[in-house]
Amino acid sequence: MAGANNYNNQSKNKVDLDYGKVPPQALELEEAVLGAIMLEKDAIISVGDLLTAESFYKDAHQKIYRAIMSLSAEEEPIDILTVTEELKKEGTLDDVGGPFYITQLTNRVASAAHIEFHARIIAQKHIQRELIRVSSDIQSQAFDASVDVADLLDQAQQDVFDIAEGNIKKESAHIRPLADEVINQIIEAGKREDGLSGVPSGFTALDRITSGWQKSDLVIIAARPSMGKTAFILSMTRNMAIDHKAPIAIFSLEMGGDQLVKRMMSSETELGSEKLRSGHLEPFEWEIFHNKIKELVEAPIYVDDTPGLSIYELRSKCRRLKAKYDISCIIIDYLQLMTAGSDMKGNREQEVSLISRQLKIIAKELNIPVIALSQLNRGVEQRTGDAKKPMLSDLRESGAIEQDADMVLFIHRPERYGITEDAEGNSLLGIADIIIAKHRNGAVGEVQLRFRTQLAQFTDLEGESANPFATPGLDDGKTFSSSMNQESKEPNGFDDIGAGFGGSNDFEDAPPF
Repeated sequence: MAGANNYNNQSKNKVDLDYGKVPPQALELEEAVLGAIMLEKDAIISVGDLLTAESFYKDAHQKIYRAIMSLSAEEEPIDILTVTEELKKEGTLDDVGGPFYITQLTNRVASAAHIEFHARIIAQKHIQRELIRVSSDIQSQAFDASVDVADLLDQAQQDVFDIAEGNIKKESAHIRPLADEVINQIIEAGKREDGLSGVPSGFTALDRITSGWQKSDLVIIAARPSMGKTAFILSMTRNMAIDHKAPIAIFSLEMGGDQLVKRMMSSETELGSEKLRSGHLEPFEWEIFHNKIKELVEAPIYVDDTPGLSIYELRSKCRRLKAKYDISCIIIDYLQLMTAGSDMKGNREQEVSLISRQLKIIAKELNIPVIALSQLNRGVEQRTGDAKKPMLSDLRESGAIEQDADMVLFIHRPERYGITEDAEGNSLLGIADIIIAKHRNGAVGEVQLRFRTQLAQFTDLEGESANPFATPGLDDGKTFSSSMNQESKEPNGFDDIGAGFGGSNDFEDAPPF
């Protein structure tokens, strides 16, 4: 017996040496699955979402499965006769071995009892083959000196992601466990004094409408140049990371990381940015500087200033940050400076559409909010008076941004257009309107914030309550407007930077439901 085993091992090694490696496959299981589908009419239901024609290794089996799927789509019976007739109609019957081979498939299996288990093995073999194919392509291109390494990395990550996305499917879930999860979220939010269910922005009136930035949401913040887009997101970052201890990732495609941090320090210490640039600080100013930046430098803020970042590189970086630091929010400054990689050049609108769609996928995959800044077109500048407030149609380069976003906010500062008073004669100097033009899961409306130009910093208006759910106009001396299904207007925005001060709200864990 031992001699026989040695002989078999020697024979196997000889085959390996003579013929090399054979791609992963399970031909007998492929035959069994196809035979079971033709034996039992409901068998296709068990494997229809597990297998595609490409899942089969043998070309004949791919053609047979395509014929089966065609019959299924037309709600026709699936058996030896109908499959044979469909293949004859497609002109591929002889290619698969004729009627005899179709008949033989049903002899490979007695029933469809284990068809789902067999189908999963076939799907796994297909994934292995795809990984081998992609690895071979990567290896071949890696030897090519003319291939850009950054593009190769992007393409490799995308190819592997596509394999996972196309083959590892999420099961449908009954509503009960989903409902239990939602009820727990509602109870947890109710236990919190601030009433927030998402990541707080630190701006009381804004959080009152949004309940914080929600998981898996894509939030677009748009404005014309010089409105303070970057100042807004940096003020918000400061609030989230310092006041609420939420780990935040910032991808700054326009400004260097050192410039960004310098402006955050200027805002936090309330020392002018020109002082920090020159380094000419008085002794008491140095003391203020060191005392006030302690929390900032220890805050869970992660900055990436890679220029010309591609969407695929961004996705890879975000996954690593989520795995390593469990980030709660991703901020991108700004969307139009991203690229879709080397495979899509020329049509800028299609490129921006791809980027916005992928940002939404990232938000959903990592289950955290993604906030992206965006530019507006010049249409705003052509209008007069209140009409200068931006609208959804002003979003630059692609209507897909509006479609993919769960929320669209605009920043509008009337004083930038020489408007210093409202209709009631109230001063608008230093006032910024935050216009919620789209809110997929809530109300739209407008809130007002204070913009401190010298510090490039957004803060709550004076008198704001620390509780975002205090009754507006009664508890905090501030009102805001909100209306459902209303298309709002937008502003002009510029990448100012700063760090704002918001109310501090502690996170509390709700008891188990």
